[in-house]
Amino acid sequence: MAAITLLRAYQHSFDTRPNLTLSLTGGTLNAVGDAVAQVTQGVMQKDQKDQNRPKFDVQRNMRFFCYGMAISPLMGRWNVFLERRFPLRAIGGSGKVSFKALSKRVAADQLIMAPIGLCLFIGGMGMMEARSPSQIADRFRDIYRTALIANWRVWPLAQLVNFRFMPLPYRVPFSQACGVFWTLYLSILNSEEDKRQDKGMQKMREIHAEYEDMKESERA
Repeated sequence: MAAITLLRAYQHSFDTRPNLTLSLTGGTLNAVGDAVAQVTQGVMQKDQKDQNRPKFDVQRNMRFFCYGMAISPLMGRWNVFLERRFPLRAIGGSGKVSFKALSKRVAADQLIMAPIGLCLFIGGMGMMEARSPSQIADRFRDIYRTALIANWRVWPLAQLVNFRFMPLPYRVPFSQACGVFWTLYLSILNSEEDKRQDKGMQKMREIHAEYEDMKESERA
């Protein structure tokens, strides 16, 4: 009963305020995915000393929430485009589902939107983290290809189910619900790259400090 009430409330909200509904739903599910990722990372590193054990990063979680809010209306419009461009049934909604049209939907989603969405994620998260353009470029070089290949291994089947069985208003929430685990993967991947870049910056600062000390010694 509670689930039915929730679905009705969501449908009403989507009918009256589709973009806001998608934004809040997407932001919430993205934040849940990152929270799961942070808890998972904490469990994986539970053998470390307390001072080295990662604490829950609220700012990181809010970045995922903001990204989910921003990207969800775009995904909603993309789904509308796919619905109109590749109708699964003939006009009028009768007849069998066209597997050819369904395959085209999945192919378009994975070959067009998946690469674009991953670019938006890496670039958007880098900007929200106040990374420099060179650091964002390094992140693209280090994780883009790995993440895109992982995407193509996981998402075609999920989107096949989504496009075939889910009504249009529920496609973005469905993909984002499935994406909790995908967000877990991206969150961990993004976090590991953050640590690598931070260590690199720390090393550069140490080298610079040593160089300044050497110059001071020579002057003395």
